[in-house]
Amino acid sequence: MSEPYVTFPDVEQLVVDLLKDRSELAGVVVDVQPPSGFDGSQRAVLVSRVGGAWAEDPRLDNPLVDLEVYGPSKPAAHTVSLIARALMLQLRGAVYGEATVVDVVEEDGPRWLPDYRHATANRYVSTTRLVVRPA
Repeated sequence: MSEPYVTFPDVEQLVVDLLKDRSELAGVVVDVQPPSGFDGSQRAVLVSRVGGAWAEDPRLDNPLVDLEVYGPSKPAAHTVSLIARALMLQLRGAVYGEATVVDVVEEDGPRWLPDYRHATANRYVSTTRLVVRPA
């Protein structure tokens, strides 16, 4: 008899869905891709899974998630990045569908990282490890 198939949630969508309607991010686009017409100066949090691994024994996913945070100025982008950082750390215990975020560990806090694709961009990037248990 084979082991039951383990299905983990789309962690990018999990983060987007749990952050996008937070009042602290009102007026900020939270998505996996930039909005139409994006030039790097809009307030935005772009979510990307950048790695991580499945821990087979305890049936946990350990995704690494980058937040690319943009704003109309360097101070504005920094402020949004600090808000997004705090909200990410609050995801511990969040339930998404039938999955639960068991733990949240900041791997690399917000760091200034110019985006040379967009001349007007002000960007901070951070990396967070989530531990997710499926249903």
